[in-house]
Amino acid sequence: MGSPPSRTSLSRRASSSARTIIFCLISTTSWCLQNCDVALAFAPSKSLPSLASRHSRPLTSLSAVKTSSESSTSSRLKRTTAFTNWSKENDIKYAGVEVSSGEQNSGLGLYATQSLAPNDIVIQVPTKLTLSVESPTDYNTVMERELFETNPKAYRNAPWWAALSIQLNYYDKINPINEAAGGGGGNDGNSVTMKPWMDSLPRVYDTPIHWSESTLAELQYRPMTEAVALQRRLWKRQYDALAAASPTAFASRVSYDDFVWGCETARSRAFSGAYSGSAFNPVPYATVGACVAAYLGLGMGTVEQAANGAALVVCGSILKDFVLPKLLKVQKYVICPLIDMANHVGVGATGNVAFEYFSDGFSLAAVEPGATQGSEVFIQYGPRNNDQLLQYYGFVEGDNVHDVYILPPIREWDIAALEEACGRKVGPGRLEKLDRAGLLGRATKLDPSPTETEAANDIGGVVLTRATGIDPAVIQALRALMSSDAEWEESGEAIGNFAIEVSTENERAARTAVRKAMEMELDGKATTMEEDENL
Repeated sequence: MGSPPSRTSLSRRASSSARTIIFCLISTTSWCLQNCDVALAFAPSKSLPSLASRHSRPLTSLSAVKTSSESSTSSRLKRTTAFTNWSKENDIKYAGVEVSSGEQNSGLGLYATQSLAPNDIVIQVPTKLTLSVESPTDYNTVMERELFETNPKAYRNAPWWAALSIQLNYYDKINPINEAAGGGGGNDGNSVTMKPWMDSLPRVYDTPIHWSESTLAELQYRPMTEAVALQRRLWKRQYDALAAASPTAFASRVSYDDFVWGCETARSRAFSGAYSGSAFNPVPYATVGACVAAYLGLGMGTVEQAANGAALVVCGSILKDFVLPKLLKVQKYVICPLIDMANHVGVGATGNVAFEYFSDGFSLAAVEPGATQGSEVFIQYGPRNNDQLLQYYGFVEGDNVHDVYILPPIREWDIAALEEACGRKVGPGRLEKLDRAGLLGRATKLDPSPTETEAANDIGGVVLTRATGIDPAVIQALRALMSSDAEWEESGEAIGNFAIEVSTENERAARTAVRKAMEMELDGKATTMEEDENL
């Protein structure tokens, strides 16, 4: 087995993956301009000739890179024996899959031990064994009583990832007994020890928050370095607030490094969705049935009256379980034992996680086209771009259809270079109007909320996406920016009138400006894509 990829190697390969988007779009704009089909939308998925420049190179696929070493994977795999035994003892049902390691440095995952057909349920986990948080406010009597008794709001109002970190650290370092789980396995028969599950979790993450400034610089990508800096500030600020709220019960037992471990575990293993209330509870319906029977049997009223009363109870239950949570926009974040071993793939997932309302649990089922024996069962964490995958999961995905690249905002572009490339001068009034319309980006950053830690676009940079190409608003802005005096006057000096093509010459100038901006972005990199990929 080979050695794990170095941080420099991973950062360079991530940089290479991001720049592939620019190469695709440059190729597309070049083809459009050469064929005078300027109305063609950018479509990087098309097979188009490459731009003939010093940047020409094949758009090779970047293999997914995970920062998991052979030794750590082997160590975790040994600990999973106790974990799988614990799963069986605590009524986690699974068949057709096992926890195993695949290719070198790929970490652990779920692998099919037999052929799986679509809709085959391979794992079922009772809700009582999961760790969960409701956002924006979570109420957890154990965490409040044991760690934040003097200030329960410190836990209740913590961001979801911080609240899950608190739970993980409590069961991992303070008390492994889950009083609420029940069903055996605990000290008193009515609780469950969480230790085998906690022991199966990764102990170390090699994500950018741990990288040195020089390694981060290897990414050559400002949005990521700024996002990591923000992540470090917010996580430290959140820990300090929790520590101040509970210096003895929490801070003396959970260090900042422990807290970061919990945050990373939560960010990389939790899945979320709109909260849909509690699981099905038959007691209210049985009670209503008994009351209706007694009501009619004793001749206390008519069938219609009894039916109206029963309908009110049923409607109230539906309102509580399905309607109110959606109206209140409550999100639920869950870490589910065993299911959390499933790895991500952007396209072609062979498994899907769902909440089972009537059985009060979570399930993992195979989806089309199923899985062959020996293959890994992947799920999709959501439409994650490589910025998100690298920051919180420690890998990038080759040919990621959800990938993005953020160029600097238009206000930072070299206008003189654009004028030279387009053969047009930027006339008076254009920049001022675009600035008032918010199309130049922001001169200063927004003040982020404490939960916004992902690679973001605070300054209004130009977003390139692998799926759809250039934001139409950017093309609109460049049509106005590069418009001739006649085109500007004909539009009434209104930016809104450049939402559609105004002339072939103007369209060519706008798209040439985009192409020039992307070329300048690539020229500003210290290394080439080949150099990055060859590391």
